[in-house]
Amino acid sequence: MKRTLCSALIAGLFAGFAHAGAPAAHPAAEPSAAPGAAAAHARSGVDAGALDAAVRPQDDFFRYSQGKWLKDVDIPNDRSSWGAFNVAADNVETQIRTLIEQAANDKNAKAGSDTQKMGDFYASYVDEARRNQLGLAPLKGELARIDALKDKKSLARVAARFERIGAGSPVNMSVHQDNKDSTHYIVDISQSGLGMPNRDFYLQDEARLKDTRAKYQAHVEKMLTLAGHKNAADEAKAIVALETEIARAQWSAVENRDPVKGYNKMKAGDLARLAPGFDWATYLKDCGVAGKAKALNVSQPSYLQGLDKIIAATPVETWKSYFVFRLISAYAPYLSQDFVDESFAFRGSVLSGAKVNRPLEKRAIAEVNRDLGEVVGKVYVHNYFPAERKQQVEEMVHNFLLAYKERIETLDWMSPETKKQAQAKLAKISVKVGYPDKWRDYSSLSVKRDDLVGNVMRSREFGHNFGINKLGKPVDRGEWEMTPQTVNAYYSPEKNEVVFPAARLQSPLYDADAEPAINYGAVGISIGHEISHAFDDQGSQYDGDGNLRNWWTKEDGEKFAAKGKVLVSQYAGYSPVQGYHLNGELTLGENIADNAGAIMASRAYRISLKGKPAPVIDGYTAEQRIFMGLAQARRGKARDAALISQVKSDPHSPAEFRVNGSLRNHPGFYEAFDVKPGDKMYLAPEERVIFW
Repeated sequence: MKRTLCSALIAGLFAGFAHAGAPAAHPAAEPSAAPGAAAAHARSGVDAGALDAAVRPQDDFFRYSQGKWLKDVDIPNDRSSWGAFNVAADNVETQIRTLIEQAANDKNAKAGSDTQKMGDFYASYVDEARRNQLGLAPLKGELARIDALKDKKSLARVAARFERIGAGSPVNMSVHQDNKDSTHYIVDISQSGLGMPNRDFYLQDEARLKDTRAKYQAHVEKMLTLAGHKNAADEAKAIVALETEIARAQWSAVENRDPVKGYNKMKAGDLARLAPGFDWATYLKDCGVAGKAKALNVSQPSYLQGLDKIIAATPVETWKSYFVFRLISAYAPYLSQDFVDESFAFRGSVLSGAKVNRPLEKRAIAEVNRDLGEVVGKVYVHNYFPAERKQQVEEMVHNFLLAYKERIETLDWMSPETKKQAQAKLAKISVKVGYPDKWRDYSSLSVKRDDLVGNVMRSREFGHNFGINKLGKPVDRGEWEMTPQTVNAYYSPEKNEVVFPAARLQSPLYDADAEPAINYGAVGISIGHEISHAFDDQGSQYDGDGNLRNWWTKEDGEKFAAKGKVLVSQYAGYSPVQGYHLNGELTLGENIADNAGAIMASRAYRISLKGKPAPVIDGYTAEQRIFMGLAQARRGKARDAALISQVKSDPHSPAEFRVNGSLRNHPGFYEAFDVKPGDKMYLAPEERVIFW
């Protein structure tokens, strides 16, 4: 199972903290400097206009640091959430839109060029008149494949086709590094096939989820009605019942976090033992992997066994209805307005809480950006990513790696034997900043100005084939799993690398004009976060070469697990929506990373000073600015529907708890803001969880 661990998918300055209800830092926590001298060469970078002076940082740092922003800023009607990452993504989208619209208006673009592909893809998306004229016609050929289904043996052929065009089926196939042999690629077979975010939406009895299920069935019926099905109500009922059985057979999100349990290597012929009712030979052949894969991995063997029983018990006609709905659901955003509206009504409104769909042009930009990722990325970094930014962040990452190297030697819960292994893994972490050294070749992808659905299908097949073509070749360690214009970052345990795309390093998540402390909080939280994934409850199970191997002593593993249990309990006590608590087990890895990132940001900043005193600027000590930067980067608010979906399916905690939850465990935070017993942010020393 592929595992990429990533961050979440952002006026005048105060003269002093006394005015904001925050005492000055403890003298021992921060070397002093002349505030006036420091301010002469840099500004603090603190967004003082967002502060809520009525909230004490010792009681609720998240609301202290941005309470006014939280009160004054409304979530846009076309969004389910809003925050610093959204602002950054919007800024990037505006930049990309300029480039793509220029391409669309370029009448001299050479056929097959990147400019032609970007421009024609965009033009095909915004041509609503043609989309409304065509209606469901662009899916005629795919619908005919489904209608031709005569028996259950043929399900595999449709499932393989849907894998190629991104419509999905109860089985998912992907290609990635072998978790126990990171020098080779392997085919992975895993569970899939649900129309709602995960199994909890089908199986749990909470009132909101019951309501969502009812609305989902109505949505399925409406989609089939739009497609001309006369028995849509009965079909919808059968489809939801089928998906519910699929959900029962699936592993939970927590179970899927276990890389050892998810590693089940076998020969292709062994699949028939798990699910003999599915024609695996045809599926693998039509997916393009037959004869190319010496072995494959099955992420959830018991799921395939359960699926076999479901296939046997479900009539062919129900499967046909199921595949029709999956196809229409996957391609509804590219069809006529009635399909677009119904798709948004459930996926945008019911599941996420957005009130209106995003404007057509913005949806078009997002699609071109997604399907022509590195084509857009190449022109984006050329126009909007300064070369010096790459150098600046690479230096920051270097300081974080030094901070981890120093800290490993002083950990009281790690034995010398494990420390030696940890240092070896740390030394092998590779760093990628900004953009790839080699761009992906899209020359084989055909894009037509009058064929939106065809463009989407061909781009998805292009992506599928890109993965298949890796089989039998050396692992490409230069490949990126995110585009440069993605406002995010990630750690790959198989490659043992941390990656920071260019867009993550832009305003408001990076302040090029501020003294570095604010950026060690705002960007450094991601750097420290991603590096720590190499040592969290999942990443720690991989060695420095990216192989799944236990390199811990038994005693150290037990100490680590004990700390994790306390953190699980802490976060399980947090509730973003009344009646809904965080799943501490699901979010454990990201919470460990958030806690580590905050602590290591302070250490890395100290290293960057090279022995010089840290300046006080605008009344803020450097340590305080680090925490303010961290909170500003995690700034965000979300609608209840989106928060509930996040709690049920996302390994990241909501923004409030990514800030307050991590700082409550950070000794430096207590010193910087003089947090004492009785303050709401206070945790007794023995209750704090400190991995790093």
